[in-house]
Amino acid sequence: MKYGRVLLKLSGEALMGEQKGGIDPSVVHHVAEQVKDISCKGVGIGIVIGGGNIFRGIAGATKGMDRVTADHMGMLATVINSLALQDAIERLGIQARVLSGIEMQRIAEPFIRRRAMSHLEKGRVVIFGAGTGNPFFSTDTAAALRATEIEADVVMKATNVDGIYTDDPKKVPDAARFDHISYQDVLEKGLKVMDAAAIAICRESGIPILVFDMNTPGNLIAAVQGQPIGTLVDGGDQRQEGFRTQPLGFDN
Repeated sequence: MKYGRVLLKLSGEALMGEQKGGIDPSVVHHVAEQVKDISCKGVGIGIVIGGGNIFRGIAGATKGMDRVTADHMGMLATVINSLALQDAIERLGIQARVLSGIEMQRIAEPFIRRRAMSHLEKGRVVIFGAGTGNPFFSTDTAAALRATEIEADVVMKATNVDGIYTDDPKKVPDAARFDHISYQDVLEKGLKVMDAAAIAICRESGIPILVFDMNTPGNLIAAVQGQPIGTLVDGGDQRQEGFRTQPLGFDN
């Protein structure tokens, strides 16, 4: 395995499947199976899930809701998703723990870095709920922060596309895909990867970001093995020869 410890970032929308909202149990099971595959190979796994399939704080704020209240609701949505994934993983025989940035001791453990590290060292999958525990921060930022705290080798952002494109390939058919790009170029080009705060944390910590399509069976373990899956974002120079045109979906 190329990576011994990973932070997997999932969007809440990914758990909807073909539904208009909520959680599709078959999708959660599919994710859990892929997590099991790499856990059984001895890879330490931390997971951060968004809550957009249930409630998006920023969306509530744009409709007149108090931003802090809306963000708290969004954080609670991530805990619901975390509990669903924990259940699916444990049904496959792999131990998992939900650590929440907001204390709710009856359903999840509070996030304590040493506790998270202890779970990982014992081979348990650790799912980080409630984002950073603070309003105004996205789950992308939470993923970058938790990756730094657990000393992950990489942040793996699972999307519905096979990497980062120069533009939205749904709207621009000849949009080119990057195999490799630098943090700086992501920021300067305004590419939709993660928010600027998340990119900055990863850059300062030296943690690469791998953007890949997790809907393809076997992609997660292939990515952990270091196979050429998706787009790698790190401090290196952009490799122009890595462009490929492939009009697939676009992750928002």
